[in-house]
Formats: sequence, C-alpha cells, structure tokens
Amino acid sequence: MDNPSKIVEGGVTYSLGRFDGCCVHYDFSKILVYLEAKGKLLFGSHFELFSNDRKILLQLCSYMIRDATTCAKYDIDINKGILLSGPVGCGKTSLMKLLRHLDPQRRFYEMIPCRNVSFGFNHIGYKTIEDYGNSGYYCFDDLGVELPGRFYGKDCNVMGEVLLSRYERHNLSKGSFKTHATTNLNAEELESRYGIRVRSRMKEMFNLIAFQKHTGDKRK
Repeated sequence: MDNPSKIVEGGVTYSLGRFDGCCVHYDFSKILVYLEAKGKLLFGSHFELFSNDRKILLQLCSYMIRDATTCAKYDIDINKGILLSGPVGCGKTSLMKLLRHLDPQRRFYEMIPCRNVSFGFNHIGYKTIEDYGNSGYYCFDDLGVELPGRFYGKDCNVMGEVLLSRYERHNLSKGSFKTHATTNLNAEELESRYGIRVRSRMKEMFNLIAFQKHTGDKRK
C-alpha cells in the first residue's frame, strides 16, 4: 500500500507526518515545508510562506486534510466550502492553487476566474450558468469584481445565479457538493454586489477565512 503521508515533487520525497497503516497523523510544520517547496515549483523561486499568515495556513490546511479537532477549534465546518477573503495581493489565489495539492488522493478542484464565467455568459448565455451551477468542483477566483453579464440585451448577475444554483445542489448533497471562492470584498460589499438572498445562501455554503485588512501586497 502506498504511504499517503509522503509526496514526491521534483524527485524529492516530502513527509507530511506519520502513517500508521490506517490514517495519516499530520505534522503542520512538515506540511509547511512541503507547501513552500511546491509553491516554488508552481510559482517560481521567489515564492515563500509568511509567518504572519501562519494562522490562516493552519485553518486552510486543517480543512484540506479534514482535521476535525482543529477545524472545530476555529468553527470550520468540513461539509462547507471555503470563502477566502482579503486585500488585493495578499496571496488568496496562490494559496488556493497550492493547497489543492496537499492531499492528492482527494478530488482536485478547478480554479475558475469569475470574469471568465461572466464572459462565457456573454457569448453563450444561460448554458454558462447551468454548466457552472449544476456540476463540477470549483474555486471561483476574484468573486465580486467580474463585470455584469449581458446576453441578447438582457443583463444578468451571473455569479449570483451560479451561487444560487450551487447552493441548491449543496443542500441536496448534504455537503458533498462543495464550492470554494476567493474575494477582495467584505460581507457588506458582497451583499451590495449580489443581494441579501445570495449573501444569506453564501453563509450556509462557505466557511469564511479572512486575512487581516492591513495585510500587505506580497507581489511588491
């Protein structure tokens, strides 16, 4: 049987903890070593994990590896998705791209820029909402900054409709149909962008994990 506590990247084997033959006992410090190495492979040698983000990383990693004890400590429901919010440039997108590699035995979510969903609606109409709303395992990137959709003269809040569709599927699946997202907006801005109905559904779909407002732009 393969050892799920070990991942090979670039010819190097990284240990994430200890495998007892039944389950993995993860070690957060070892996870960070692997994630930084994987990040350099994905994004370049300049990539690094910042000590100020340690709490965010612990919460996200605990969710990804389904650590029920740590998730309970931070009021994270593993049957919901993740809504990762924070200022522009704080690293939301990179972290969500990176963390999906943490457990290669689990289903791999696809990163979808919200602007692409809106552009798709402008070209092919409501089929875009059906495609993204009713199936797939996605992390919608930059939620709230996409342009409104317009198809044959009719305007549509495309991502709002996608989220409402995915909420219905989430309820029917009892938590197995998950959605993740990143956003620069706060709760009030999301409600203004999508309306109180969508905002209410988002509370039921997502665990909110947020960077501090003063988090600097890591791209500088």
